[in-house]
Amino acid sequence: MLEQGDSAPDVALKDAEGADFTLDRYRGKPAVVYFYPKADTPGCTNEAKDFTELGADFAKLGVPVVGISKDKPAKLKKFADKYGLTVTLASDEPGAACEAFGTWVEKSLYGRKYMGIERSTFLIGADGRIARVWPKVKVKGHAADVLEAAKAL
Repeated sequence: MLEQGDSAPDVALKDAEGADFTLDRYRGKPAVVYFYPKADTPGCTNEAKDFTELGADFAKLGVPVVGISKDKPAKLKKFADKYGLTVTLASDEPGAACEAFGTWVEKSLYGRKYMGIERSTFLIGADGRIARVWPKVKVKGHAADVLEAAKAL
């Protein structure tokens, strides 16, 4: 997993509309990039809703928020529409962003091992370097913690 001080990789993604974009569009300003396992599941929904609820506060700081999963763009659009999400949701269907950030990891559930996305958040500074990392995120209160860290940039 990337650590504080590492350069944030520029990865190719699809937004919820299916349009191409890269994280490079945010160079020169700070950004929040969070990885979540699967759209429209309880934890992922609460996390996206929490970031959306604080969206105006992030916007005042000039800090865009991007949520990344391996879901298809159409599923992300349905997810955003269903809950009125205003954060940018991005599809990393091929997994290149998950690999580059180090969030694609071996997980275990009831003794069964499998590969999946570790819920993680990265605060990227205007210089393109990772300013802060939150691995193995617990959702409750997390978006507020990230906002406080963004204020300190």
